[in-house]
Amino acid sequence: MSTKLALSDEILLTIDKPARYIGNELNMVKKDPKDVEIRFAMCFPDVYEIGMSHLGMQILYDMFNKRDDIYCERVFSPWPDLHKIMKEQKIPLFALESQEPLKKFDFIGITIQYEMCYTNILQILDLAQIPLFAKDRTKEDPIIIGGGPCTYNPEPLADFFDLFYIGEGETQYDKLFALYKEAKKKKWTREEFLRKAAQIPGIYVPSLYEVTYKEDGTILEMKPKYEDVPIKVEKQVVMDLTDAPYPEKPIVPFIKATQDRVVLEIQRGCIRGCRFCQAGMIYRPNREKNIEVLKKHAYEMLKNTGHEEISLSSLSSSDYSELEELVSFLIDNFKEKGVNISLPSLRIDAFSLDVMGKVQDIRKSSLTFAPEAGSQRLRDVINKGLTEEVILNGAGMAFEGGWQKVKLYFMLGLPTETTEDMRAIAELANKIAVRYYEIPKEQRNGKCQITISTSFFVPKPFTPFQWARMYDKDNYLGRAKTVNDAVKEQLNRKSIKYNWHEADVTVLEGIFARGDRRIGQALVKAYEKGCIFDAWSEFFDNSKWLETFEELGIDTDFYTMRERDREEVFPWDFIDAGVTKEFLLRQWDIAHEETVTPNCRMKCAGCGAMRYKGGVCYEDKN
Repeated sequence: MSTKLALSDEILLTIDKPARYIGNELNMVKKDPKDVEIRFAMCFPDVYEIGMSHLGMQILYDMFNKRDDIYCERVFSPWPDLHKIMKEQKIPLFALESQEPLKKFDFIGITIQYEMCYTNILQILDLAQIPLFAKDRTKEDPIIIGGGPCTYNPEPLADFFDLFYIGEGETQYDKLFALYKEAKKKKWTREEFLRKAAQIPGIYVPSLYEVTYKEDGTILEMKPKYEDVPIKVEKQVVMDLTDAPYPEKPIVPFIKATQDRVVLEIQRGCIRGCRFCQAGMIYRPNREKNIEVLKKHAYEMLKNTGHEEISLSSLSSSDYSELEELVSFLIDNFKEKGVNISLPSLRIDAFSLDVMGKVQDIRKSSLTFAPEAGSQRLRDVINKGLTEEVILNGAGMAFEGGWQKVKLYFMLGLPTETTEDMRAIAELANKIAVRYYEIPKEQRNGKCQITISTSFFVPKPFTPFQWARMYDKDNYLGRAKTVNDAVKEQLNRKSIKYNWHEADVTVLEGIFARGDRRIGQALVKAYEKGCIFDAWSEFFDNSKWLETFEELGIDTDFYTMRERDREEVFPWDFIDAGVTKEFLLRQWDIAHEETVTPNCRMKCAGCGAMRYKGGVCYEDKN
């Protein structure tokens, strides 16, 4: 059964990387659409190479396709060259597997991984010839469902989605599909289906809630329109990670994806509790995967893909309790076969350096530290339990082990930041360089190279810093200039290189991250002006956004420039994310006292995640 391609040869020959649009990769699932009851299009609203690197999508694709009654296919954002052709020639957007238009599908599931892809979501709906607004869709249109980390504040997107799935995808889809099959059989209206879907834990149907505002623009309340719609939507968590679905035959992309490798998820969640980090809060509690299952997955996935690299996925790999045994297993079994092993998010200690020395070419590779703040005071504010001593000691061990390249990641604009804190970034880099030059000359590999990168801090929902304010573009660039000037004053400035993030993107990200339903109209207008691929600096056009907000009379400072009042109702307060607001407020206060909270293995901080009855919260209680 060969599939007729949706795009003609003529089009494929004129566009960049046509392999993005033809499907048929190794391990792609083939079914006859006529043999299934539900067609699901899994969508990542960015270009193919980025979307294919996303683990969550591969997990759900595999899990859905294991069912005989569902055919799950994939779709990504067409690159601007193809976008233009599809608009001009009215070619409907199609899924890769069957090459059939998305509007024939039952569901389109959109992964919302980062804020800067919001206009690409509208691009997908527009090119698929599906009404942008949920209220304009009929029973002929697919159900549009959103999932992923940005659904922890879905409100800027509320008007475009029929439903959102809050939490981890492995738990509630079977219930949703069963309900949909019943709806088809009993010929329910779209409204009847959505009303019943809202009763499944974790499912949020925005059209069933109404929001009222106070005179000052903040939210008065958000409440369900009907009695049977829950006031709070509970995040979904997979407590048994070991037996949770995991793809042993992931799809191997035709063109080099951003992460061209086998990915082994070793745990979910994090014990650290950094106060700026959303992932560390929303993925609580920390849960580990059984090591024997991981060994089996590693073997199967390498065999089934032909990939030559395996990467351990986790927010903080060093905290996985059986890391040593796992890494030894990977080295013993796969190193000889030419498989590279990559270990992101390790803390730099003797064990990690020893492992990295075994799995990396030291002369080429660089070590990555993420101190996040330059001064000890500010690291205490953000609860980054790294002391300068630990950083310099780690760097020293690395230099003695033969490394000479170091990458350092920091954030600017954190709560309570002062000029001293900014300058401390350059001073810390200099101290690391000094440590390098303390090594006898004959033992050094030439000069050391230290690269500092700073991004600007964006306060995210469900973090202790969700009350914090942001700044404007000029203020951020002023902070970057302070760091840059300080770098130039350092003794070892020749060994230090400094890069900083775009400031206007940060401001927009902050508006989306903490926006309410009133932001939706701006997304539509900016999309109509041609804003897509905002995450890509070559396409991002800030002037169009500024114009849009001005035309709509939206005061962006309302979303970015003010510290939130303790009593304020947030747009995302209807979500129960497992961590309590009391805990987050407590952490916000402790941050201002510059006090560190011990990690979850050392001492429970009472965040609320214990109610899931497992993971790190219960490790010592067995």
